[in-house]
Amino acid sequence: MTDTNQNTTVADADMPLYGALGMTFMQFPLLQNLQSSTAEVVVSGVPYDMSTSGRSGARFGPEGVRAASANLVWEGARWPWNFALDDHLKVEDAGNVLFKHGEPQTLVDNLEAHISNIMEADKTALTFGGDHFITLPVLRAYAKKHGPLAIIHFDAHTDTYSGGTKYDHGTLFHHAVEEGLVDTEHSLQIGIRTAYETDGHPFEVLDAAWVNGNGPEATLERIKQRVGDKKVYVSFDIDGLDPSVAPGTGTPVSAGLSIDTALKVIRGLRGLNLIGMDVVEVAPAYDHADITSLAGATLALEYLYVLAANKGAGGDYLSR
Repeated sequence: MTDTNQNTTVADADMPLYGALGMTFMQFPLLQNLQSSTAEVVVSGVPYDMSTSGRSGARFGPEGVRAASANLVWEGARWPWNFALDDHLKVEDAGNVLFKHGEPQTLVDNLEAHISNIMEADKTALTFGGDHFITLPVLRAYAKKHGPLAIIHFDAHTDTYSGGTKYDHGTLFHHAVEEGLVDTEHSLQIGIRTAYETDGHPFEVLDAAWVNGNGPEATLERIKQRVGDKKVYVSFDIDGLDPSVAPGTGTPVSAGLSIDTALKVIRGLRGLNLIGMDVVEVAPAYDHADITSLAGATLALEYLYVLAANKGAGGDYLSR
């Protein structure tokens, strides 16, 4: 990984064997020096899955998403957008975050420091997990700069469970709320279809049955009403999608969102004050024909197009 930790002390670390970088996302340039880079968005991989409660394998998610993104590289405008992304948004890939395998606190410390350095350089982060626990140190870094964030969280699970261990992919939003990282009055969880304590639940929930029944337009209306003009972080657990389109994940749950619905919602976030995104829980070993990795790569790429559109690219940005 390129050393972006120039101003923040990090834990002693190396790169686990499974964390080697094979290729960059969308063949974007490899970040060489954060301080001198002209990139507006920095892509990072976090090959960590020691917090999983189901099937392991999300450590290979960053590599899977990057490899699948090769299918999406396109010169010029890409449907349904009417502009070329590279003409309006500069993106570089920083590789994978270092940590010592078997010592998860080194991951927590180094990831928070890594994202903090991206924030200090006035750039935004697009982060690939890894399991969903990685979002917690990312949110800590974001909140240090921006204060409590509005969260748009796609998932089959709320991840607000109060039990579990210190490092647990099912408790991260419980801790994020307790630590004051999230503005819950302006946050939503989308695609939920597992049990949670509804009494006192801090987030508005648009469960999968509601989204599937009411469609993307109604979902976007609720999102925009809830979020308003707040700074928004998007966290997309790939198991928010139905296993028919995303089997490659550790805790699949039937009756999820279609990829079409998810992409329409992501595209519809244009105009919101978006400041960061992660895509997590892609586990390529359980995938078929790389469709889960491709879904994760496509969701991330659509988010980048939305950032470019928010800068004014494309005018009437959707092709007809």
